[in-house]
Amino acid sequence: MRLTYRLAVAASILALTGAGAAGPAKRPAAPVHKSLAANEIEDSTKTGAVGPGATGSRVVRAQILLDRARFSPGEIDGVYGDDFGIAVKGYQETHGLKPTGTIDAGMWRLLDRDAGPLLSTYTITQADEKGPFLPLPADVQDKAKMKWLGFETPEEELGERFHSSPKLLAELNPGKKLDTAGERITVPSVRRAAVRVALRVVVSKSKRTVIAYGAGGKELAQYPSTIGDSHNPLPIGHWTIVGIVHYPWFNWDPKLLWNVDPNLAKAELAPGPNNPVGVAWIGLSKPDYGIHGTPEPGNIGHGVSDGCIRMTNWDVDDLSHMVRRGTPVVLEE
Repeated sequence: MRLTYRLAVAASILALTGAGAAGPAKRPAAPVHKSLAANEIEDSTKTGAVGPGATGSRVVRAQILLDRARFSPGEIDGVYGDDFGIAVKGYQETHGLKPTGTIDAGMWRLLDRDAGPLLSTYTITQADEKGPFLPLPADVQDKAKMKWLGFETPEEELGERFHSSPKLLAELNPGKKLDTAGERITVPSVRRAAVRVALRVVVSKSKRTVIAYGAGGKELAQYPSTIGDSHNPLPIGHWTIVGIVHYPWFNWDPKLLWNVDPNLAKAELAPGPNNPVGVAWIGLSKPDYGIHGTPEPGNIGHGVSDGCIRMTNWDVDDLSHMVRRGTPVVLEE
């Protein structure tokens, strides 16, 4: 199924267009944190405060626990960033805690009710090693010649599978080869409970969240997102879901993109995790708008999206299995 979308993920689209486009907003440099030790991540006895600026094992522990509780921190990377702060505040509000953005002993007690191991061992398979992994050309027309916009490296694929930055996986596995079959590596255990049906979805522009609600108004999941921009802002209002497409094609039309030379030729881009809209498109009754994934999970919240709602691939995939055609979606300030 091939759809035409009036949207663009700036960080992705600008990378596609090549010369003539302004550069995407750069993600702030992440703080340097100490090397990670598995035993420190698993240690539930350390309940000291974790607030803005924190890095290291305590942050990784909290990120994994929040991910499993479906208060997604975005990419697990061991750094207290914007997405992690959104997850912390959302968890605090939902659980009757003061939304300070700092994890204190009280919040640790609630998080630690999930007593399962936070790390697990994964053996890299021959399929993981084989790929195929291909470099993605910068030019959009060259990209349009590809039949699948897949991962460029095994590290990228593993990072997405375990909701983690490739850098974090490397730090968890010093001396290990992440591209070699048979290698046993340590990874975050990001299992989530079985999905439940969402009866309503609320997208908050000011909070940068996508929240799914179930029966009785119970919050089922909260995800960080990138929402709209000044050129094509979020269409505030009440809408419904009209379709869900996994691994969509993307019809790239420069005339619909404010930051691209309109004289460039149109292009049809193949599906894949590195497609501009990622692994899933949740279309809204507002024509040409929807909720979708991204090829740049580390840039959620650090770029703009042309009116649409952009999430990590694993989060949009999770949401796509909660909603149905006709599910109400509220887009609010």
